[in-house]
Parts: sequence; structure tokens; C-alpha cells
Amino acid sequence: MTTVRDLFELKYGHSLELNALRRSDASDAIYFVGRAARNNGITSRVARVEDVDPAEAGSITVALGGQGGAGIAFLQPFPFYCGRDVMILTAREAMSDQEKIWWATCISHNRFRFGFGRQANRTLGDLELPSPNSMPEWVSGAELGKLTNAKAKVAELPAKTPEAKDWAYFSLGSLFDIKKGQRLTKANMKPGMTPFVGAIDKDNGVREFVSAQPNHESNVITVNYNGSVAEAFYQEAPFWASDDVNVLYPKFDMSALVALFICTIIKLEKFRFNYGRKWKLDRMKDFEIKLPSDASGEPDWEEVTQFMERLPYSRGATLETSAAA
Repeated sequence: MTTVRDLFELKYGHSLELNALRRSDASDAIYFVGRAARNNGITSRVARVEDVDPAEAGSITVALGGQGGAGIAFLQPFPFYCGRDVMILTAREAMSDQEKIWWATCISHNRFRFGFGRQANRTLGDLELPSPNSMPEWVSGAELGKLTNAKAKVAELPAKTPEAKDWAYFSLGSLFDIKKGQRLTKANMKPGMTPFVGAIDKDNGVREFVSAQPNHESNVITVNYNGSVAEAFYQEAPFWASDDVNVLYPKFDMSALVALFICTIIKLEKFRFNYGRKWKLDRMKDFEIKLPSDASGEPDWEEVTQFMERLPYSRGATLETSAAA
């Protein structure tokens, strides 16, 4: 085993307050990293601050507190400012981006140790990580894709939406076998590696990682019927679903792109539900969503796939491997 401090120099960030900075879309604007659990921790782009040097690109940021973000690490590919309760990690020895992302992932997998009652500021350096000698061989050879048009505005990169006349209604029960999640008591909710999907509206529905064996398979969609009702997420790995979540097993060959499209369609129905009107299993089976259809009246999954691939930031449309570049 090793520790974070063995691998990295730790220092507190700028402790800048976003509300005191001027947001900017200028070409020389600086990314602002906060305690967010998504978007690489980036919450805005701001104008340069006089006499404050941005942190160097290639550093790793770790949120020390915040709801859902404590303990999550990101590699920052551009110079940045950061907010309060963010630690900056600089490699003590030469380290590739692939290796940094590996260590950031290892750190993030320990986020269950932190929360509002136990922030990461005092204990992060002593956090134990796997020995460098145990790093999988594939890490060093992993290709990091390059996103093109990353700074372009979405409005400048339109994608053609399937024609409305080709859409039809389909019940969720006709498309999926829908199964209910299962309660996991606090006594059995011990830290581990299994994603625990709860009725939340972020982090792909994953509330924490537990030691219980998964109770659902991969390549399915989870939909909250309680809590943040109608939030839908694609699950690409086996997981444990709480009893506030329904799990949709496809009756067709569902790709990740198709699943993400359906998740978006389901989320558009959120306005119909709230804490007083839960989306229970029987009601969900009969619920109809509108999808592109083919000449035979069946869902046109090929059209859905082509649409998703045309989106500005889809992998198929904009990702170039370093070899191709």
C-alpha cells in the first residue's frame, strides 16, 4: 500500500468565492473548480484575477467537503482557479495523464469515508491507496480521446431531431420488464465496491458504494418512483437498487446510446410526479412514452442511434483518438 502523500504534494487551493468573481466567456477566461461532483468539478469560467496565478494544468483536485462531492478527485487538463475546501495534488515524480486518472479514480473510490461530518482536509494525505506496483498494465497504454469543438456553444453545433410525424407512443411495460429495488438496512450498508442506486437526482443515481452483492444486472435503466421521482439513469455495471427505485430490463437489444435517449425521454415526464404522487410499479408499466417509430410501427432504434451519434458531444461524432490525431 501507499498513501496520497507518498505520491503527491498537497496544498490548499485559492479559496476564491465564485460569487465574488466575474464570469467570462473570453478566450483567456480561467476554469473555476469547486466542490461539484460532476463536470470535472468545474462550475464556471471566470475572468483572470489580478495577482492570483492559476493552478497548473495536470494537477489533480480533490473536493474536501460539500454534498455529494467530498473526496471526489479530478485531473484538470487546463489552468484553473479553485474555491474553498479544494485540495490541489501535484505529482512528486513524473507521471502520465493515464496514471493520474488512475490515482484520481482510486481516491474517488474512497469518497464514502467523507461527508459533512467528516471532511477530507486532515486525513486526505494519509488515505491509503494500492501499491504503484499493483497498477494494471492497461493503465499506461490507455488512449485518452481528444474532444473536438469542446469550446463551441451547443447552439452552434445543431443536431437534426427525428421528425415528429414519425413518433408514436409505447408503454414502458411493452419495452421493459420492470422490477422493484430492495431495501438495504443501515446495519448491512457497509463500505465496499458495489454501486448503491438510491432515489437521488445526480451522480447517475449512485448514492454510495457498499459491500453487498449486486441485486441487479448491468445494461438496464433505473427510474426513481420515490424521492426525486422520474429521474432515470443508465447503469452500465451491476449494482444494488434501493426500494425507492424501479429497474427497467429491456425486452430488446439496448445499446448505451439508446438507453441514454430513453432516460432523457423519461425525465421529461418529471413534472407529472412529486412526493405526493409516486410512480409505483403498476402505474409505470402502463405509462406511455413517445419514441421514433419505423414503418411497421415498432420503435426505430436505428434512427435513435443515428440521432445520438450526431449530437455535438457524442463519442461517435466528436471523439478522435490520439492515433488519429
